[in-house]
Amino acid sequence: MRLDHVSFAAGPDGLASTAQRIGGLLGTEFVDGGVHPRFGTRNMILPLSGGTYMEIVEVLDHPASDKAPFGQAVRARSALGGGWLGWVVSVPDISTVEARLGREAVKGNRHRPDGTELLWKQIGVHGLISDPQLPFFIHWDSPDDLHPSSTATGDFSLGCLEIAGDPQRVSEWLGETVEAPLEDVKVEWVAPNGTPGIVAAQIQTPNGLVRI
Repeated sequence: MRLDHVSFAAGPDGLASTAQRIGGLLGTEFVDGGVHPRFGTRNMILPLSGGTYMEIVEVLDHPASDKAPFGQAVRARSALGGGWLGWVVSVPDISTVEARLGREAVKGNRHRPDGTELLWKQIGVHGLISDPQLPFFIHWDSPDDLHPSSTATGDFSLGCLEIAGDPQRVSEWLGETVEAPLEDVKVEWVAPNGTPGIVAAQIQTPNGLVRI
């Protein structure tokens, strides 16, 4: 179990403008990730060192976005002006999570602009919707060399996650201590003052630490 990626919902100015704005703060450009046809969303990504990445995601005018929980979550966050959607944990065997949560994972796929298709299974988005401090789970079916972090240059890394929430509650959700997926990531837990969830991410860049 490890941190796979952090997800940021595009604001009212749309995906490209949000990515350009955040990329400008970080001193880099996000890469077009492609469309998630099963969820009615699309993303742009920034590969980070340590096998993680940041995505900016927006909902499409597509029926899937109304039916898929992930599409619903993105739409709701963007309707509030955009911002941090949540964090995602990669697991080696998603069947154990299915057994613990009592439901099946859903298949996910994304077609990159070069035509490459990425495949995975995910579960737990309903938990994120009801309590945004909780991550959801992903298991990649595509090989490691296609993981969105595989093109990271080492210039950018996740320095710290600031999460409003209760680490004990998150540990219960994970089925093990919250330190397990976050052992390589500094986390600052703060008491929720409103909606729980990611408050900010501190990204290490060649020009220093940038708080988003």
